[in-house]
Amino acid sequence: MKIKKAILPVAGFGTRFLPATKAQPKEMLPVVDKPVIQYLVEEAVASGIEEIIFVTGRGKRAIEDHFDISFELEKTLVEKHKQNALKEVQKIAKLAKFSYVRQPEPLGDGHAILCAKHLVHPGESVAVLFGDDLIDSKVPALKQLIDVHEKYNKSVVALCRVPKEDVHRFGVIDPKCMDGRTCEIQKFVEKPKTKDAPSDLVAVGKYVITPEVFDKLEESMNDKGEIRLANAFVRMIKDNKAIYGHEIDGARYDCGDKFGFVQATIQMGLKHPEIKDKLKKYLEAL
Repeated sequence: MKIKKAILPVAGFGTRFLPATKAQPKEMLPVVDKPVIQYLVEEAVASGIEEIIFVTGRGKRAIEDHFDISFELEKTLVEKHKQNALKEVQKIAKLAKFSYVRQPEPLGDGHAILCAKHLVHPGESVAVLFGDDLIDSKVPALKQLIDVHEKYNKSVVALCRVPKEDVHRFGVIDPKCMDGRTCEIQKFVEKPKTKDAPSDLVAVGKYVITPEVFDKLEESMNDKGEIRLANAFVRMIKDNKAIYGHEIDGARYDCGDKFGFVQATIQMGLKHPEIKDKLKKYLEAL
């Protein structure tokens, strides 16, 4: 089956961006003139995804409104003859078919994925995109993962290299049998100490998961009552179920981090036709 669905867990509080996220979802923070979540949806659609499943929580209504039709706004833009703005607004609701489910409690990223299980057919593999990582690449990052999945018919984890001193912030993999940028994962270590990290290749919040991952998630509750995707991967590896990793070809910006968010804004601004020349001159003058 072709991968046509993507699950986007967006129920987190975004505490690293307080007070900006006190009354709005962190996923709606704008990078130039589009919210972070729209970049991810556009990446998914460019990769062949037709249905987006948002896993939301309290305070996330703005995401639903953003991807819905806004009759009042569109009427105002028509009356003011702002045709370009009207086209930009209208195309958002037409990007894909959107579904929404609620995560009633913050019980981990794996629990969020399980909340969408009933919208996935038995035997169907799906994409999973978390809201922090923007990757600027010629081939969409998710499309790169889907290509690997279609070759091996296994779960695939997006990987990037990070400085050794930063590995403690990520899930780190031990690669085996490298095939260009693709490898089989023989160990998955969640947030290890620097000296214990098996490599500098880390998971960056983009996945293709097979149906068996859902089964492992249901077995993966930790002693805190949380269900973590990383724990499901560990269980699969122990059961000799192959998982592949793919080092993404592209520039990654961590929008869950203040500095990474500013980097993304600058880089996307330098590509934006309306402001790129002014921004370049401003940066050169600093």
